Amino acid sequence: MLPYKTIDEASAALGRPLTALETLWFNYTATKSDYFIYCHNILFLFLIFTCAPALYVLLEHLSSLADNNKIQKYKIQPKVKFSLSEKFRCYRDVMRMFILVVGPLQLVSYPSVKMIGIRTSLPLPSLGEIAAQLLVYFMIEDYTNYWMHRFLHCNKWGYEKIHRVHHEYTAPIGYAAPYAHWVEVLLLGIPSFLGPAVAPGHMITFWLWIALRQIEAIETHSGYDFPWTPTKWIPFYGGAEYHDYHHYVGGQSQSNFASVFTYCDYIYGTDKIINRTSFGTSGGFTALVCFSLVATVDLVCGDSFVVVCASLVIKKLLVGRLEVSSSLRSGLKMFSV
Repeated sequence: MLPYKTIDEASAALGRPLTALETLWFNYTATKSDYFIYCHNILFLFLIFTCAPALYVLLEHLSSLADNNKIQKYKIQPKVKFSLSEKFRCYRDVMRMFILVVGPLQLVSYPSVKMIGIRTSLPLPSLGEIAAQLLVYFMIEDYTNYWMHRFLHCNKWGYEKIHRVHHEYTAPIGYAAPYAHWVEVLLLGIPSFLGPAVAPGHMITFWLWIALRQIEAIETHSGYDFPWTPTKWIPFYGGAEYHDYHHYVGGQSQSNFASVFTYCDYIYGTDKIINRTSFGTSGGFTALVCFSLVATVDLVCGDSFVVVCASLVIKKLLVGRLEVSSSLRSGLKMFSV
C-alpha cells in the first residue's frame, strides 16, 4: 500500500509530477496491500501457461487441417505428433501441480520477497533499470539452473527419482515446459528468486521477470524452431533447437543443460549441436559479447565475478572450443529414419 493518500502528496514526495504510468500505478495500488499486489503473480503464471502454449497448438492444428507444410517444416522432430487429448492431459497434469504446489508456495513466499527488498512504491523504475535487472536475473538463473540441472543428470538417484518425469517428453511441447516432479519444481524454482535477491527491484520488474522466464521456457519446449523469432537476435540464446536435442537424448544426455543461454555449456564443455552461424564463429566477437554480458552483471555482483568469468572465457577461446557443430535438425531426422 502506498504511503500517499492523493496524487498531489505523491508528487510532492517525489519532487515532480507523476508520469502517466505512475499515475496509473497509483490509482490501482494506492488502497491495496503489498501482499495483494504480489499475488497477481499467480494470476500471470496461470494465464501465461494457459495461453502461450495454446498458440502453438492452434497453429499446428490449423496447419494440419489445411494440409500446409509451411509450419511443419519448422518442427524439430516432425515424425512425433501429439493429439489434442494428449496435449490437454499434459496441461491438466501441470495445472494440477500449479494448484497444489506452485500456487500455495507463491502465497507463503511473500515474506521472503519482502525481505529481499522488492518494492511496490513510487517512483517506477526506468526502462534502463528494468532491462539491466532482467539481464542480471536471466544470467544468475541460467548459471544456477545449469548446475542444478546437470546434477540431476549426473546423479543416478536424482534422475531416476526426480528428473526422469520431465524427460517423459523426448519431443517436448509447450505445455511440457513445467511438466516435472514436484520436488524438481521446488528445486529449480530457487534460481528464479536468486536474481531478485541479488538485485532487488520493483514489483513490476519482478512480474516481468517471472512472465518472461515462463514464456522463454515455453518457447524452448515448443518443438518448433522458427527463423523469425526475436530471440534469434539474442547472443548465446539456446532456444528450441538447442534444448530439443537435450530431450531427444533423454536420460543419457550429458550436454545442453543451460535453461536460457549457451555460455555455461560452452565454458564447461557440455555444448552440443550448436548453430553458431547466427552470431559468427569469431573468437573476438564471442569474447566481446561475453564481456558485455559480464560487465552488466558486474554492476551488481562486483569485480571478482568479472575476473572469474573473463578468465574462463579467454581460456576456452585459446584452446579453440569454437568449432562449428552439425545441425540438430539433420541429426534428428537421420536418427528418425
